[in-house]
Amino acid sequence: MAHQAQTGNPYTRGIAEFVSGLRYEAIPSEVLKRIKLLMLDSIGCGIYGADLEWSRLLQRQLGRLDTTQGCAVWGTRQMLSAPHAALINGTQVQGFELDDMHHLGLMHTGAVVLPALISVAEMRPGMSGKEFLTAAVAGYEVGPRVGICMNPEHILQGWHSDATCGTFAAAAGAARGLRLDTNKTVHALGIAGTQASGLMAAQYGSMVKRMHAGRASQSGLYGAQFADAGFTGIVNVFESEYGGFCTTFSRSRDRFKLVELTSGFGSVWQTMGISLKFYSCIGSSHTTLDAIREMQGERPFGANDVEKIVVHGSQITVDKVGWKYVPQGLTSAQLNLSYCVATLLLDGDCFVDQFTADKLTDPARMALADKVSVLHDPAITAKGPKFRWMVRVEVQLKGGAKMERTLEVPRRHEKFATEGEVVEKFGKLATHVLPKAQVERLRDAMLGLEILPDASQLARLLAKP
Repeated sequence: MAHQAQTGNPYTRGIAEFVSGLRYEAIPSEVLKRIKLLMLDSIGCGIYGADLEWSRLLQRQLGRLDTTQGCAVWGTRQMLSAPHAALINGTQVQGFELDDMHHLGLMHTGAVVLPALISVAEMRPGMSGKEFLTAAVAGYEVGPRVGICMNPEHILQGWHSDATCGTFAAAAGAARGLRLDTNKTVHALGIAGTQASGLMAAQYGSMVKRMHAGRASQSGLYGAQFADAGFTGIVNVFESEYGGFCTTFSRSRDRFKLVELTSGFGSVWQTMGISLKFYSCIGSSHTTLDAIREMQGERPFGANDVEKIVVHGSQITVDKVGWKYVPQGLTSAQLNLSYCVATLLLDGDCFVDQFTADKLTDPARMALADKVSVLHDPAITAKGPKFRWMVRVEVQLKGGAKMERTLEVPRRHEKFATEGEVVEKFGKLATHVLPKAQVERLRDAMLGLEILPDASQLARLLAKP
């Protein structure tokens, strides 16, 4: 089949113009304050992730292949080339389902933007804290817009948006960090986009799901680095009718909205739509966990009191987290709603200490998970993408009592965490790996980025002494 060449690229170029033209002074103060907290949270997740099994496997294997001593692997003494460091660090940030989430864009933004950008700062010493912040905002603004453009159909088709849409977030941040002009940023996006890939079947127990964000960060970094050297990419990577990102990754042309790619640049800041996790599990489960906690607040009940729980949700909730729990490793446990509900009822929380190998086949936990069913509610799906995490939770207690709660989004989406809550979570995670004094210096450097003379100092604080 012959296809006529098409080179119009108003959206690809529009993104590139925003990225290359963004200036620190144009970013509202509330966005700068928010992104510092978001980045602090992400690096805390990345440091904690350094000691996880899948992270150590990557560290060892890439250490055998790569003797470059260029960029730090966070939470370790290891140094690798920039792309390999980005791959591991992104894997570590997303390594235990603790990192940020943009609700509409369905993306863990920090896991794809920060590893690439910090590698750029290490390769180009002298990047000021203000320049680092500007580049980070560029990535955090672009990534969610790509996710919103593609909408939930992208994930329902089986693609993992961190791995696909995330490449553009990483490319945008790295391109701005390298100070590429508009034309080169167009090519950076085009190089990154052709590397996009990631299958959602990875959620059923494999380690590779953890790697998707790291691979996207690496691909975005490659895009910016290669474009900087003069290598060219697909100049209409979003618009091309044949083989473009949007047409290839969507079942039909009416299921993506190109206009969302550049919507509101400079006036609507998607960074403010990113929320944080305080449960160590996939975001699609958080609404249900919040609903159960609210019902427990009205009438205390625990695991022994439950006859059954029925969760009514959107199709994406059913597909992503509603499958029957079968022990297949920590990944499947953290991505399964029934297991997470059972864990909350048994342990009173759903954080890092609740996900250990010995609990995966715990008979009591598995029996309680079997009492949880997740059903599709077409009325919720029909409400559209903004309600994809809406649930109606019915709890049937022994003795006949019934409780019900409907939530549209997790409570953390309604009100962003306080600075104290973010700092506390960061400290809990980072001190698992690094000395407390170093963790405090890193905290202060991140929260005072605008006065940091050289952003490469962050990498030194992220490495084990």
